[in-house]
Amino acid sequence: MATMAECRSALDTLSDNLAGADSDVRGAAGLDRSLSCHIKDLDVTFTGRLENGRIRVLDTYDGPPREKAEIRLAMTGDDLVAMVAGELNFAKAWASGRVRLDAGFRDLLKLKSLL
Repeated sequence: MATMAECRSALDTLSDNLAGADSDVRGAAGLDRSLSCHIKDLDVTFTGRLENGRIRVLDTYDGPPREKAEIRLAMTGDDLVAMVAGELNFAKAWASGRVRLDAGFRDLLKLKSLL
């Protein structure tokens, strides 16, 4: 099972990957939205913002998200680490229910290029 430090490192790596991505992906990641990522097996939630093509983690809480972010992710720590490492395809994990992504319809359309 991935640790909280490994999950935080994976989010930092994902942020770096988004910042260095091509223009189509950067455009989708260029949204300015609140973001939460609930790591189900650790029962911890990272909260922050997706802004300027980066993920900025602002806080970490025990339990599920305290507030409803505009973009909400939920998965296990192992799945987060595997996705960022390129070992797990996000679209397949989302389609199979291993990863949950909730957002407004317009945001989902923009985020589809990240999938």
